Amino acid sequence: MEALTQETTLDGMTFPPFSLERLLRTVFGPNGGEKVAILIDLEEPTLMKDHAYLKNPSLTVQRKAHDVFYLGLREGVASALGLEGGEMYAYRRTGGSNLDLPEEIFDDQGNQLSFREAIYKVYDIILCISTDSATAPLTAFAKEYGFRGATLHGLNDVILQSGLSVDYNQVSKEAEKLRSALTRADSFEIDFKLDSQILSLTIFCDGQEAQKSHGLCLGSEPDVANLPAGEVYFVPKGAEGCFPMQYKDGTLGKMEVSEGRIKRATLIKGDQSTIDAHNEKLASDPVTGVLGELGFGTQTLPVSGKDIQDEKILGTMHVATGRSDHLGGNLTPDKFARPVNATHDDILFSPSKTPEILVSQVRMVRDGSTIPVLESFGVTDYLSQAMAKDS
Repeated sequence: MEALTQETTLDGMTFPPFSLERLLRTVFGPNGGEKVAILIDLEEPTLMKDHAYLKNPSLTVQRKAHDVFYLGLREGVASALGLEGGEMYAYRRTGGSNLDLPEEIFDDQGNQLSFREAIYKVYDIILCISTDSATAPLTAFAKEYGFRGATLHGLNDVILQSGLSVDYNQVSKEAEKLRSALTRADSFEIDFKLDSQILSLTIFCDGQEAQKSHGLCLGSEPDVANLPAGEVYFVPKGAEGCFPMQYKDGTLGKMEVSEGRIKRATLIKGDQSTIDAHNEKLASDPVTGVLGELGFGTQTLPVSGKDIQDEKILGTMHVATGRSDHLGGNLTPDKFARPVNATHDDILFSPSKTPEILVSQVRMVRDGSTIPVLESFGVTDYLSQAMAKDS
């Protein structure tokens, strides 16, 4: 098993050694006798046979799943927690964030099995360590079959040594402070600065209770934690205005938002064909532009290069388009024109991810008052004071 026994200092922050036993004990509080499984995704899942995927050095996430989680469970962690099982399975990579999972899965003997019969109906705790996020589909199946789980897509060394080494009891307390400070907001006004352009977006929350992703999945209720955790989020009730977005190829576009969804993208800088392709998708499948989440990070963490951790950093914010049923929203896969479009895609704004885009200010509107909560990727006095309160 990969040894992680030393304290780690990253970006001036010191974290305790990663402990799989501590992580699973804190997140799940196992009662003994529960059966645990590990899932990975592969372009060719038949490579699960005899763990042949380990021969491919590019499969770093899957290597971490094997070396840290699979071997860790087998070499003492499972018995220490009273867990049974510990088997590892692979499914075919979906190719998109939170797309529905396939019907088939493969074990390490090369057998093709039914996902429902072999996994959902058998295991009490499911750990999905994958390339693409599977939080939405696993959350839906957890509610149907009663298991608990955690999704850890994009796992790397920085995440292991920081975001997964923290005390999630403390993360939960800190997230609750920010949740309490932001809950029941009527709306949020967000100002973006890009060169000389100022774009503004208003997201309506209609006084809803804020939710938190805090990493604890305790008790017997079905639930799936997204790890690393540490965010406060809302499912928008509507949105109006404009915001900038950076595409994967670096192209920058202006998103024109009306009635809660992106109606049209226009080029700011980069490749016009990227914008054209997005507009074609918005026209053919309009719900792909629906804003399904507004999130705020709550943790002090180093940049990992992976959104799963970097969107949890205090001072960052993100919006997401698409599927929202796993967050309590009503946009389910059946409402998309094409199944391949039923993704949940986070759009993160942070100094590391979008250095050309500054979120100059985020203001919360609540009960007739307008309160700045973020300024230039930092928290305002309002949130600082909320965080300083005793738990």
